[in-house]
Amino acid sequence: MYKILVALLTFLIVSSASAADGFSSLEEQMTGREFMATGLNKLSQQELDALNEWIRSHSLGTLDAPKAAAATTATAAAASTQPEAAGGDRRGLASDDTKDDSPIRSKILGEFDGWDGQTIFKLENGMIWVQDDRDKFYVKDADNPIAIIEPGMFNSWHLHIEGYKSECKVKRIQ
Repeated sequence: MYKILVALLTFLIVSSASAADGFSSLEEQMTGREFMATGLNKLSQQELDALNEWIRSHSLGTLDAPKAAAATTATAAAASTQPEAAGGDRRGLASDDTKDDSPIRSKILGEFDGWDGQTIFKLENGMIWVQDDRDKFYVKDADNPIAIIEPGMFNSWHLHIEGYKSECKVKRIQ
């Protein structure tokens, strides 16, 4: 009984803290049956909290203002050092009026292991693109692989990694 009470209190504390920042935990989003079917009930509370924190930190919808500001500042700093971005490359942005449909070729910053339906691609040229479909593709970890982004139909853009045939639909956010 004591373990159940501790788990319930922990859940309530985590739930209220999560609600304050607009994040809905897995426990809140799933029915009890879904929670059991996925095996999440087998996780310790510490493991479940870690999983919820990972989801919170990797979700576009829950970026808090300090993180968003830091990301914007870092991106602006990167853009100011890159000639293509500093020159005002607007390809892929909603405000693009140049209609330049030439492919974009740049390295993805950092470690890359594929996309999962909500991946953000930060490029060496200062551009930031987000996956705009739910496709999943996994590769062995690669450092700074070359991404090629090409225009598609109806103002869409598609990204693939040099050396791989898989592609995903993307939209530019910066």
